[in-house]
Amino acid sequence: MTAYELAKDFYAQYGIDTEAAMKKLDDIHISMHCWQGDDVQGFENQGALTGGIQATGSYPGKARNPQELMADIDKTFSLIPGKHRLNLHASYAIPADGKPVDRNKLKPEDFAAWVSFAKERGLGIDFNPTLFSHPLSEDATLSSENEEIRKFWVDHVICCLKISEYFANELNTYCCMNIWIPDGFKNVPANRTEPRARLKKSLDEILATPYDRSKVKVCVESKVFGIGVESCTVGSHEFYMNYAAKNNIMCLLDNGHFHPQEYVSDKISSMLLFADQVALHVTRPVRWDSDHVISLDDETKAIAYEIVQAGPEKVLLATDYFDASINRIAAWAIGMRNMQRALLTALLFPQADATKLQNERNFSELFALQESFKTYPVGAVWDEYCSRHNVAVEAEWFKEVKKYEKDVLSLRK
Repeated sequence: MTAYELAKDFYAQYGIDTEAAMKKLDDIHISMHCWQGDDVQGFENQGALTGGIQATGSYPGKARNPQELMADIDKTFSLIPGKHRLNLHASYAIPADGKPVDRNKLKPEDFAAWVSFAKERGLGIDFNPTLFSHPLSEDATLSSENEEIRKFWVDHVICCLKISEYFANELNTYCCMNIWIPDGFKNVPANRTEPRARLKKSLDEILATPYDRSKVKVCVESKVFGIGVESCTVGSHEFYMNYAAKNNIMCLLDNGHFHPQEYVSDKISSMLLFADQVALHVTRPVRWDSDHVISLDDETKAIAYEIVQAGPEKVLLATDYFDASINRIAAWAIGMRNMQRALLTALLFPQADATKLQNERNFSELFALQESFKTYPVGAVWDEYCSRHNVAVEAEWFKEVKKYEKDVLSLRK
């Protein structure tokens, strides 16, 4: 018998259908972030990143233009089983005439090349206004006390609403548009209410713009602190959670944006009791929001368990990290594959039995069950899943990365 056949029989003893689990995994589409491929640089030929964004490392071979980034995305998707989505930032516009377009003037046609790319590959696109690394983002954006600056960024996000609807119409799938701002204060502010009131005013103005809510899913992303804004972030979790609830939009939870001992996996069930959907950016914080590549760690698996238990259709799932210290194709593939393996692990867990034990308050047997399944043969099922999608299994996929580095990345000087 093959390793998969043994694993299939093993899980069947617990009433778990590995074939059904793999079919369910097919239906979970992760939105892969484009910015891992070029260290969040974008195509605006700007200088150093600002706004609390840092990509550390100088591994050779990063994408330098749209063609190279698209080629790298293609290579990465060839290493990941299943069909997924692509997550873009507004700073990745590709104007047809090649002339720079400031962010408050962006138009759908500036992203036509991305639509063609997505159509050819059957991808959906999600979108993010880019409210950092710009001359007018140095102090504040949507919460700015300077009315001209605040209006510039309101206009930018309104442009992004229209672009998001364009993506949805062209690709016949929803577009998740996520708003994150770097606004805040390094030292203790004298007044927290006024900047948050300006942020609320900006969001109200943005959402007053007509758009198709069935096609564009707007979300707001909080952060506990960032570099240069250690004492106060204007867009706190409490602010956005209340704003989203009142205005019928979504909260986006980034598991690197909270206190190191505050777990997003614990928040998902609560959020979904009061909202139809929640959005996630999955990363791996190390001491702070440092956006490391997703590992198959306890929190990633816990997030996956919550997604599966809630119903994957209720969670818009995306990755978000940028590591310039290692091969960028490997970083993408490791993170995406680990998120999928975490989801498969959750799909191969006897959730109904575990819930029954909990309701019976039989915590000893529940604990034993949870610990036992940590070493069950999910790896054999994962390799089978990869093979069925014509994707290299765990022991083989990195060979393709090494070949791509030799043949393509090493030539980028």
